[in-house]
Amino acid sequence: MLNSISDVRDVLSTQQYIASDDISTALFLADRLGKPLLCEGPAGVGKTELAKSWAAANGRELIRLQCYEGLDETKALYEWEYAKQLLYTQLLRDKLGEVLGGASTLREAADRLAGEEEVFFSERFLLPRPLLKAITSEKPVVLLIDEIDRADAEFEAFLLEVLSDFQVSVPELGTLKAKHIPTVLLTSNNTRELSEALKRRCLFIFIDYPDLDAELRIVQLKVPGLAPKLARQAVEMVQRLRGLDLKKHPSVSETLDWARALVELNARSLDRETLDNTLSVLLKYESDLQRAKRAVQQSGERGGSGGRGDGGRGGRGDGGNDIGRIGGIDRIN
Repeated sequence: MLNSISDVRDVLSTQQYIASDDISTALFLADRLGKPLLCEGPAGVGKTELAKSWAAANGRELIRLQCYEGLDETKALYEWEYAKQLLYTQLLRDKLGEVLGGASTLREAADRLAGEEEVFFSERFLLPRPLLKAITSEKPVVLLIDEIDRADAEFEAFLLEVLSDFQVSVPELGTLKAKHIPTVLLTSNNTRELSEALKRRCLFIFIDYPDLDAELRIVQLKVPGLAPKLARQAVEMVQRLRGLDLKKHPSVSETLDWARALVELNARSLDRETLDNTLSVLLKYESDLQRAKRAVQQSGERGGSGGRGDGGRGGRGDGGNDIGRIGGIDRIN
C-alpha cells in the first residue's frame, strides 16, 4: 500500500525511473481512485517506461496492448482457436458418432450436437488477447494500452465499455468480470485528438521533455560510465537541438542512446568531429542533420570571433572545436 506521493516516487526510483511531482501525483491518484491514467506527450519521453517501471516496482505482470490502425476486438479481446477445435473434432470423431448414432432425423441429430456445444466453446478453446487476459487474471496486473491514438475511433469506442465496467461478454460463455481491477495506463503521442468520452474516464498527465537538470539526472543514472562533464555537454546539446525547427526532435531515449555511443567511442569531450560523427544517433532525418550542423557551425563561428588564444568568453584559440563554447544554438532556425 502506497500511502503518499513520495512513496510512489521512491518505489519508481527502485526501477531507475525518475518521476516528477506531476507524474507521481497522477499515478498515486490513479491507483487510489481505481481510474485509468492517460499519459500524453512526445514519443520517447518515458510514457511506456512508466508503465513498465510501475509493474516491476509492484511485482505485477505487465500486459501490453500495442495499438495500430485497423486493430479490432478479435486482436484485443479474444479469439476462438478454430484449428484446435477442428483437431479435437477429428480426435473425438468416434465419440461423436456414438452421440449421434441413435438419431432418427437430421433435426434430432442437430439437437444432440447442440447439446454438446459447451465442449467445443469452452475456455479451453478460448485464446485470450491482452484485454481479456487482464480482466481474467488471477492476480492484479498492470494493463498498458500503448499508443491509443494510433487505433481507429471505432476501437476507442469499444474500449470505453471495457474501461467502464471491466467486464466483457462472450456470447458462448456469458459475461466475464474482472477478478481484480487492473491498473490501466494508456499512452498517446497525440497524433490525433482522442474522444472526450475516453478522456472523461481517465485521469490525465502530459509528459513533456525534461528540463536540463532532470535529463542530466536520467543520463547519469542510466549511463553511469559517461564522464560527468561530457554528460552535461551532451545533455546541453540535446536541449539546444530541441529548440531548433526540426522534423523530429531527439527524445530522451535517443539521448540515452547517444550517451551510450559516446561511452563506446571512448569520447573525452564533445568536440566538433565527435559531434559530426554521432549526430545521426540523435537525429533521424537528413534535413534535421543538415540544419543542426549548420546551426552548430554558425554558432561556433560567432563564438570564435570573440578572441583567440586568450581563453576569453569568445572561445579557445584553436578555432572553436570545444562544444562547450557553442552557445545560442536554440536561437537559430
